[in-house]
Order: sequence, then C-alpha cells, then structure tokens
Amino acid sequence: MTTRGTSPKDTGRRASRRYVATAALLLPAITLAGCSSTGGRTEAQGGGDGGGQVAQTESMKVAMITHAVPGDTFWDRIRAGAEEASAKDNVEFLYASDPEGGRQAQLVQQYIDQGVDGIAVTLAKPDALRDVLQNAEEAGIPVVSFNAGEQKFEELGAFAHFGSDEQLAGETAGARLKEEGIEHPICVIQEQGHVGLEARCAGVKEALPQTEILYVQGTDMTQVASTATAKLQSSAEADAIVGLAAPTTMTLLGAKADAGSDVAVASFDMNGDLAQAVVDGDVMFTIDQQPWLQGYLSVDSLWQNQRGAFKIGGGQPVLTGPAVVDSSNAEEVLQYANEGIR
Repeated sequence: MTTRGTSPKDTGRRASRRYVATAALLLPAITLAGCSSTGGRTEAQGGGDGGGQVAQTESMKVAMITHAVPGDTFWDRIRAGAEEASAKDNVEFLYASDPEGGRQAQLVQQYIDQGVDGIAVTLAKPDALRDVLQNAEEAGIPVVSFNAGEQKFEELGAFAHFGSDEQLAGETAGARLKEEGIEHPICVIQEQGHVGLEARCAGVKEALPQTEILYVQGTDMTQVASTATAKLQSSAEADAIVGLAAPTTMTLLGAKADAGSDVAVASFDMNGDLAQAVVDGDVMFTIDQQPWLQGYLSVDSLWQNQRGAFKIGGGQPVLTGPAVVDSSNAEEVLQYANEGIR
C-alpha cells in the first residue's frame, strides 16, 4: 500500500525500518468447544476436532493474554483467528484478558506457572509486562506479541510481533484526511497510556499539525458520547472527528448528531456496523489492522517455532496493516465483517 501526502522525512524514516509481510494459508473454520467467563477475565479452550486437516505434531498448549475491554467485539476477531490456527495445529488454546496492565501481567504469570508451551501477548502497556516476560524467558517459554508493542517486542523478549505499524497507520489516516481538505480533526483516544492509540493520533498529527487530542473512557460509552458531544459543540474549528475503535466511532456518530455538527467522521479498526457505516457514507474510511490475522499468526508462529525452531519475521514486525477500507471496497469487506472475520 502506498501512502500519499508524506514528506521526504517520513519516507526516509520508514525506509530505515525493515518490515516483513506475510500471508497465511486460511484453512476451513473449525468449531471449537469450551468457553468460560469470570468477571473481566475470560478463558477459552479449543482442540483439534472438526472437519479439517489437523497437524500430526504432538499437542501443545498456547496461552493468549490480551488487554481487551469486556464487550469489545474487536477481540472476537482475534480469538477467531487464534482458534482456527489452534484447531489446525493441534494446539490446546487458552485465553484470558484484562485491560489493566498489572492484572494482565498476573495472568501471564499464572500461565507460566501452569507450564504452557507458548505465550502470545499484547503489549499495550509494555512496562507493566517487562518483569513477567523475563520470567517466561527464564522458564524457557517462547513468547510472541501482537496487536500492540511493535516498537518494544524484541526488548521484552518476544521473538515475533504481528500487527499494524500504528504510527504509519496514523500517518495514513492523516494523509487521507488531508486529501479530503480536513485541517482540524479531533482524534479521540479511549484508553490513555495505550502506546498504540497514542501512536495513531501522533501519526494523524504528523500529517495535520492542528489535530486536537480528546481523551475519553472507552469502557463507558455514555461518557464517550457526552464528552464528544460537548467537545463538538464547543469546537468551532473542528472539521472531522476520528475514532480509534469501531464501537467508539459508532458512538461518535451519535455524538455528532446530538451536537448538530457537520464534521466528517473517520475511524480505525472494523466491525460489521462500522463497515455498513462506510458503505452508507456516514464514515469516510477506516484503517483496518486485520485482527483475525493477528490471532491466527500468533498461534501458528508458536507452533512453527516448536516443530522446527522457525522464527517468522526474522526478528522484524510482521505487518497485518494498515489497510484502508473506504467507499471503493467497503461492500466487499462488509461481507467478511458480518461473518466475523474482518
């Protein structure tokens, strides 16, 4: 993908960073059984039952620990990809999440204590996970990261990372907004301190220096709506508002209506409702990081590492995005979004 509107400085910086792109062989989906939920933490287990070719390698146990907020459907895509790879690879899959960095680290430690064969983890708050990932290394448990932490994964001991370059994603969004004549966007961050979200807005601001940052509490959509409505009512110069997650953006559409504003709306990430909003013209575009691939590749890379000491990416981030979804391709993407893949 080519990003238009970037400066020679941007091009030089990106040229100095090497990235690896990869494609996954997507096998037929296999239904997995066994799911339990307790409070803000969830666990799921999957086996190799169903209609597909299952690896003949020895069974292994992989734990995935994310910073997911309960109820955010974005993570359903990641889990679906991880579960499909688990079914193919003869992997027992365990899943847990907590949005607070310290509690996420506790979950990682629990799986280390259980003696899992591999760990896939998000690094939204990398400093909170530094010590526990050192424990994993000392226990001889291989680790990959995904979704957040592309700048930190090697430093924290992960041998691979799967996700979007969030700074580049932000620059891509900013360039698209600039092409549309936008000058004063509001970039809405729903989780303060999340390195990936901060990088997205920083990228937008790289292209559009008058970008304003608005912090909201993404776990409370009523608060998101009221804060965004008040901001739009008081910001005469704002000509666009950008959500960094599909549920947030859908709430921002309501805030726009409540404020009587005519600002343009753009987004990051994807679900069926957001894809439909792009089709309908209510949202200009969204920057998709293709989370299904992140889940699939995270599990598959740990299996490949166990079966042959393979290290996908050769120590560089494997990019699953940014991918732009706009009026030119939204109808096609909507089909897959409704199937729970995009």
